[in-house]
Amino acid sequence: MEQFIEWISQPWPWWVAGPLIGLTVPALLILGNKTFGISSSLRHICAACIPAGIPFFSYDWKKELWNIIFVLGVLIGGFIATTFFANPDTIVVAEATQQDLAALGITDYTSLMPAEIFNWENLLSGKGLLFFVLGGFLVGFGTRYAGGCTSGHAIMGISSLQWPSLVATIFFMLGGFLMTHVFLGPLMSLVGF
Repeated sequence: MEQFIEWISQPWPWWVAGPLIGLTVPALLILGNKTFGISSSLRHICAACIPAGIPFFSYDWKKELWNIIFVLGVLIGGFIATTFFANPDTIVVAEATQQDLAALGITDYTSLMPAEIFNWENLLSGKGLLFFVLGGFLVGFGTRYAGGCTSGHAIMGISSLQWPSLVATIFFMLGGFLMTHVFLGPLMSLVGF
């Protein structure tokens, strides 16, 4: 058992993890004629919890219960992986990326989320409201506007040859590059990070 825990705690190579993620698409289609996506689960949860007076949430959400269970499994799996199977080694980050991050004040690579950004002090400050709350709202709005999230479009949509998913994925990537290389530095200096 100890060898299994040591083996599963190591980072998996792309040629193992990538095909496993990719096989999710045909498995869902073949086994249940379901499409892969995460963002729609929030709508299903709201439809289950909010009274049916809002037209957007007035549908039979019970048909999509599998999606809610899938997301619950992702959350539980993430908790188990980070709590019990976390790799104790420092995360390997390219030298050029370390220099760019150091310029932004990020030097701790002991966890997947930099402690310099993701902590309660930052979350409860003005910059936390800007980055986390407003940023989260914008991500949610963009997901709804694009008709799905990056996982839904990039994994499910492109693999089923949907042109809108290819366009959405291209713009997700362009937006990420633009934010990282153009807007992130000025935004962080604006809020005093």
